[in-house]
Amino acid sequence: MSVSRREITGFALAGALAYAADLGLFVALRGRAGWDPITAKAVSFLAGCTVAYLGNAFGTYRGRRAGWREYAVFFGVNIAGALVQLLCLAVSHYALGLTSARADTVSGAVVGMALATCLRFWGTRTLVFGGQGKRVPWTG
Repeated sequence: MSVSRREITGFALAGALAYAADLGLFVALRGRAGWDPITAKAVSFLAGCTVAYLGNAFGTYRGRRAGWREYAVFFGVNIAGALVQLLCLAVSHYALGLTSARADTVSGAVVGMALATCLRFWGTRTLVFGGQGKRVPWTG
């Protein structure tokens, strides 16, 4: 199955919107709402995953099956992507001894994000929306 420009563009747009939702909600929860960082990030991550799923389900991969099962698999793929980012950071920081703030940023937010995005694209395209099943309502 070849990758089309429309698919890449749709995936990137859904990801950009999800990133904006994640970042905006995290900043609001940490700042104005005064939440602790872990709870704020957990809630903003879930919101970002939901925005990305909706963008992909009803945009990039519209016409394919979209329901709770697909959402759960999509969430799992995004957890795996987050773990890839953490692994890149851990290897760079602890195994390679690159402990500066710049090294942490490059390993986690640049290299880790790039690898995680590749994993998320593959997982979204093959595991979540890879089947040619018919669309069902969001509620079931």
